Amino acid sequence: MLRQESQETPLFGEEHDENKRRKSKIRHPVASFFHLFFRTSAILVYLLCDVISGRFIACMVSIILLLSCDFWTVKNISGRLLVGLRWWNQVDEGGRSHWVFEQNKKRKTSSAESRIFWLGLIVYPIFWIFMIFTTFFSLKFKWLVVVLMGLVLQSANLYGYVRCKMGEKSNLKAMAKNYISVQMLTQALRRRGAEVEENQ
Repeated sequence: MLRQESQETPLFGEEHDENKRRKSKIRHPVASFFHLFFRTSAILVYLLCDVISGRFIACMVSIILLLSCDFWTVKNISGRLLVGLRWWNQVDEGGRSHWVFEQNKKRKTSSAESRIFWLGLIVYPIFWIFMIFTTFFSLKFKWLVVVLMGLVLQSANLYGYVRCKMGEKSNLKAMAKNYISVQMLTQALRRRGAEVEENQ
């Protein structure tokens, strides 16, 4: 008897689906976890501080330690592993400070890890901005230092990684102008195309 060997060959787009599945897998679960763990913990300690403990100094130190761990983890580990980006400050022999932004273009990144990384970087500073307003309206001015520290540390990482992603030489203002000009040009071309179709 002949034995047929079943070979699985991709049919009509299945190969593309397999590549998509591979790209959306989380390859660094520990880095992804700690990318969100420290910042979420800092926010939870901030929100539950009055319930857990009424001691301001203990809560402030805990929050700042969590924010510092988050800053270090995102800057040195999760940015490199999840999206292939790094940034740092370097002082040359003359004592001048230089910011270095590095992008590993050869490294293939997972779309799921990229989403986790960028959402974590963008959402949490928005929370700290919201908390600035709540400290003013609730008249808890002693918490303002903690909230500002959270905003500064997380915004610094956001700024550094946006600069890495866009490239060291690129100017964000110039990119915004280019985006607006491209949008205006496409709108004009669409209108022109619609006018040509109406005339025919």
